[in-house]
Amino acid sequence: MAQWVLVLWQQSELALRLLLAAALGGILGWERERRRRPAGLRTFMLVCMGSCLFTILSSHAFPDADKSRIAANILTGIGFIGAGTVFREQGTGERIRGLTTAAGLWACAGIGMAVGTDLYWLGACATIIALLLLAAVRRLEGAD
Repeated sequence: MAQWVLVLWQQSELALRLLLAAALGGILGWERERRRRPAGLRTFMLVCMGSCLFTILSSHAFPDADKSRIAANILTGIGFIGAGTVFREQGTGERIRGLTTAAGLWACAGIGMAVGTDLYWLGACATIIALLLLAAVRRLEGAD
């Protein structure tokens, strides 16, 4: 029994990383949700938490492996998800939509990876910068 308690204690910090990543992704997802974009709160939370989880797993499950391989595969996978949010509107002069959402998901994966590697402050700063880019720069563009 004591061994299980020790294991749970040791892994509680890892679980807190997942919760932090989900929360940071939620901040960006909330901004996208309130603007009724294709990917919103749940999607951003899952992408951020998932990339954090895979980053943690790459360090703990494969300690001697090349960790950059997991990072590269996370970004490739997010590229496929992001590509699914991009589409072309017909009848509007071939307007492309969803690029900002795709870029947001890509940045969100990076935030999750930062949290997964103990770079909490970097992840938090990246979240703030991304939120400013999504919300404040939009106003400068005259989109609101």
